Amino acid sequence: MGTMNVNAAPARPAGSVAGARRRARIFLDALVPPATAEAADTVVLVISELVTNALLHGGGTCAVELTAHPDSIEVAVHDPSPQPPRMRTPDLIEGTGGFGWPMVNGLARTTAVTPGPYGGKTVSALLSR
Repeated sequence: MGTMNVNAAPARPAGSVAGARRRARIFLDALVPPATAEAADTVVLVISELVTNALLHGGGTCAVELTAHPDSIEVAVHDPSPQPPRMRTPDLIEGTGGFGWPMVNGLARTTAVTPGPYGGKTVSALLSR
C-alpha cells in the first residue's frame, strides 16, 4: 500500500520540546495498529531533535505535524527560518552541538527540507512504523 493517510495530527504550535513529545505520545498511543515500542521511541527522539533545532535556530517558534501511513510515520516540523539544517562535525570540546541532524538522518528512511509557502521551511523525516 502506498501513502494512504491513516491518521494525521494537524500542525500545532510547539511551545516546548516536552510539549511536542507529549503530543507525539498521545498521537502514537491512538494508532491502530500501534507502532512498535522502538518505532515510537524513535519518533519521539526525532521530534525532540527537530523541535529543539527549530526553537534554537529556526526563529523560536515551530509547529509539529504527524502523519501515520501503513508502514511509516512522518514527522514534519515547520519553522519561520529559511535556513536548512546543516551537517557539521559534532563538537566534543566546546559542547556546541552538531549531533542532532546526523542522528535524524541516521534514524529516518528519508529526510527532506522544503521551503514554506510564506517563507520559512518544513523539515520532515519518514520513520519506520
